[in-house]
Amino acid sequence: MGFFEKLKQGLEKTKKAFFDGIKQLLKSGRIDEETLQELEELLIAADVGHRTASWIIERIRQERSNDPISSLRNILLELLEGNNDLNLNGSPSVISVVGVNGSGKTTTVAKLAAQFQAMGKSVVMAAADTFRAAAIEQLKIWGERIGCTVIAHSEGADPAAVAYDAVNHAKSKGKDVVIIDTAGRLHTKKNLMEELRKIHRTVGKLTEGAPHETLLVIDATTGQNGLVQARVFKDAVNVTGLVITKLDGTAKGGIALAIKHELGLPIKFVGVGEEVEDLKRFSAREFVEALLS
Repeated sequence: MGFFEKLKQGLEKTKKAFFDGIKQLLKSGRIDEETLQELEELLIAADVGHRTASWIIERIRQERSNDPISSLRNILLELLEGNNDLNLNGSPSVISVVGVNGSGKTTTVAKLAAQFQAMGKSVVMAAADTFRAAAIEQLKIWGERIGCTVIAHSEGADPAAVAYDAVNHAKSKGKDVVIIDTAGRLHTKKNLMEELRKIHRTVGKLTEGAPHETLLVIDATTGQNGLVQARVFKDAVNVTGLVITKLDGTAKGGIALAIKHELGLPIKFVGVGEEVEDLKRFSAREFVEALLS
């Protein structure tokens, strides 16, 4: 099965629960206030959120197109499109992966590493979520599975020290990319965001511009909570892009629209399954097509 088919399958719950109803509603071509109100309710139910749903409705109201489905498709495309290229110009390029525990951070780090390796790049993974022994172990297992170097210290070690060692290792061995797995919460009184900022300051001293990417992993099944998380992380650590995981397990796929619209952060990857190839670069066109096909 190709990725587009997997994406369609992954968004099936969101599509059936809400977007099929939206298409049905717009099929008549009639755009009156009652139709727009129903449309807004369906969008909000799909976790598009009040603000983004209102923006979409206002755009449809302004356009008054004879083909409202096509109009909606274009509006969603406009909302989701943007530059989602990765900045891999560092030597090495450093990618910090952040987000709350349970969002799929560690798995995302490993999948990214596997994909970079498939492109011929040499990769180091840093197990900087030192507050969970399970996270360190999980990354080591992935490292063995995909044949990738993992730099790890013991549980409770300084996360910034792990990141420091990983970047130094990459520099000494001429590796291309360092991907840092970070904590999603702390079991101590230390402030999580300050710990993340410390990691970023540390790698910034070793390699100019690092981290070159800070990717925030959001679990799509959390719906509007994902938007709250994204806002907190963006304010604290200069997030450069989003990875939205577990789209295959939710009817709340509309959260992608809400986060992109409200925070202006590009969606760089989406995940629709457990396998390495189930994490893919985000395509606005494919996403909208999967919802409205």
